[in-house]
Amino acid sequence: MLLPTNDKQFGFWAMRRNGVPNISIANQLGISRQAVSRALLLMDGKIEAALREMAQANQISVEKINAEKGILLGRSIPFRTAAIIFVSAKRGVQVWYEHDGDCGACQRYTECIELLWDYADELDIKIKKTADPTEMAEELFEKVKAMV
Repeated sequence: MLLPTNDKQFGFWAMRRNGVPNISIANQLGISRQAVSRALLLMDGKIEAALREMAQANQISVEKINAEKGILLGRSIPFRTAAIIFVSAKRGVQVWYEHDGDCGACQRYTECIELLWDYADELDIKIKKTADPTEMAEELFEKVKAMV
């Protein structure tokens, strides 16, 4: 399931995830609080469906899910490791497996660093600057797990 991250409902959802109350969203956009609530209920359903579909596609057993934050915690069956699936406004639905990688030799080094920084910024989570994406991911996802 592709999430419509440029959709108005997704925008409401992202604002709420960032701590903006429904009434403030309604006032900012000149619509009723009820309209915002209905849109958020629909978007929560879409978010949960997308998280569950991604888990199923990647053979991840679901342990916890928080559609309001866009986070699914689980365990990869084939890799036998913890996995997190998360919704990023900038990068869509992403899967991250707990692992000890050789980040310096990886072709995706820069991409991983950027993904982690972007996601931390979206959630307003402060993480230490380090050259090791694995360390950054451990710190970030420990803080994310506390949100679920």
